[in-house]
Amino acid sequence: MDEPGKRPSVNPLDKLVGLARRGGTIRLKGLNDRQFTAVSAGLGLVLAAGVVLAAGPWDSGQRKAETDWAAARSGTGGAHHEPAGADTAPSAPPVLAALSAAVDNSAPDARTAPDGAAAALRTALGPLLKDPALGTRPAAVVIDTASGERLYGQGAGAPMTPASTVKIATAVAALSALGPDHRIPTTVRASADFRGVVLVGGGDPTLDKAALRRMATDTARALKERGIDKVRLGYDTSRYSGPARHPIGPNENIAPVSALMTDEGRLDDTDSGPAPRSDDPARDTARTFARFLADAGVATGADPKPGRPATGSRKVAEHRSAPLSSLVERALTNSDNDIAEALARQTALAAGEPADFDGGRRAVTARLRTLHLPLTGANFADGSGLNRKDKVTAGLLAGLLARAADPDHPELRPVLTGLPVAGFSGTLSDRFTGKSAGTGLIRAKTGTLTGVNTLAGTVVDRKGRLLAFAFLASGTTSPSEAQSALDTLATTLGTVR
Repeated sequence: MDEPGKRPSVNPLDKLVGLARRGGTIRLKGLNDRQFTAVSAGLGLVLAAGVVLAAGPWDSGQRKAETDWAAARSGTGGAHHEPAGADTAPSAPPVLAALSAAVDNSAPDARTAPDGAAAALRTALGPLLKDPALGTRPAAVVIDTASGERLYGQGAGAPMTPASTVKIATAVAALSALGPDHRIPTTVRASADFRGVVLVGGGDPTLDKAALRRMATDTARALKERGIDKVRLGYDTSRYSGPARHPIGPNENIAPVSALMTDEGRLDDTDSGPAPRSDDPARDTARTFARFLADAGVATGADPKPGRPATGSRKVAEHRSAPLSSLVERALTNSDNDIAEALARQTALAAGEPADFDGGRRAVTARLRTLHLPLTGANFADGSGLNRKDKVTAGLLAGLLARAADPDHPELRPVLTGLPVAGFSGTLSDRFTGKSAGTGLIRAKTGTLTGVNTLAGTVVDRKGRLLAFAFLASGTTSPSEAQSALDTLATTLGTVR
């Protein structure tokens, strides 16, 4: 089955959180001073994120933890937390070089960096890319995010099926179009005589029952102030258009795409991974809202009916989602298909396109074009990567990550902070474990479909540089062997001198 997922077990960050609570020591072997500084900072972020994630909901989680951690460190030297005169890692320049320069992609990129990194990467990565576990003609690109220099490229311009790594493109487009502070509204509107009420979906897949109950309480209060204790209830999903069902059909990895849903249409108590899904999440949400209205003393009589608010209606209740930055982080960390499809549709709405699969494709493509990224051969058939018609190049994926590191685009930073941490969080919680040199050092988005395995993210090399990478493999026959080969490639980037 495409995009197989796993239910989360024990929080993979517990081992760090518990260690800190017991006063334990984390030892990182085989790292030089520059890498140790970078990795220590990264693990500090992971630990802070773990503490907050253990204490509360996602929207007060990783982003807040990283902000608080950075603020706590501000008294120790500003941007660089090293003793005076230390050999610090390079920071990004004011402007990142354009990533769309023409390159011969028929063979590994022959351009050389001043320190010979390109030659070293050719020597290290070339043999690894010949691993049969990577299928036929795997593609790879490595970019130094500080200079914008492409240090390595094999098949860099070949369009390939990205699986869930396409979520990186979806996230970049949404953040660029709407900004990290954008929140998706869900509202309740009452008719002029307050005898009819409509629950209006804005496209927030993370709307939960607690928020729905608060809206019902606010609605009941407004009605009772006018002496009304019985209403007609409708629900509006017109914000989105086109087919609700993803082309892969009914699937536990994604609910029907609707502007109105609760808990991503999940029928169990999970918040990530595969789960039984509602066939009609909008109707189910409206029915739950009706029950909450009844609990608050307002009856609705008949079953809720689809429909739009009447002319002259007024808003009586509203809930806004977590900021887009948090939604992006959650989508990338957990490879959340429902949020990813919502991000694509929100991008379409911002562009004035219909909020359907085709509108999302056009809007995401147009938005990425404004960032001067290499889009030749790209096709964004959906926002999640479940559709095999999605096509991107390794050059585009690595370029997206480099753009997210660009100081001129701080709005894109949640793309980097949302990447799973190797061996600790999200879809990388059970990879790079044990004695892997990549544990805690690599942050990357995974991608898995039958016969397709991909990995795109960032790693700090032994010179202290932040490298963006993308590895795409197709025609794979063993997911576990392919993932292991990809992990080896990413780990090797951190060890090349």
